[in-house]
Amino acid sequence: MLSDEIRLRILRELERDPKVSQRDLADVLGVSIGRTNYCLRALIDKGFVKVENFRKSGNKLAYAYQLTPKGISDKVKLTTAYLKIKQREYEALHSEIEELRREVAEPPAPNLVK
Repeated sequence: MLSDEIRLRILRELERDPKVSQRDLADVLGVSIGRTNYCLRALIDKGFVKVENFRKSGNKLAYAYQLTPKGISDKVKLTTAYLKIKQREYEALHSEIEELRREVAEPPAPNLVK
């Protein structure tokens, strides 16, 4: 199963570098090459990514990945959802930091135990 987070990360990376190798993509994502290949295949099968062959020096076959209009639309949708999640996390963290600052600024209560 292809999670929204990994799908977004792949789409963003392919948009940044269409000629990225699967090995380099796997390194960036922190997953195995097999998982990377599986995820790319899923994105290609769903019509989010188009792949083109080209030859590198040394006669090695390589690929260029291009986001399709459907892929670009999906990336925008995923980015919007991810941004909302991160904003909620930021607001929760900001509130926690403010609470901790208030606790540090308050003088300790006197110890009434004798």
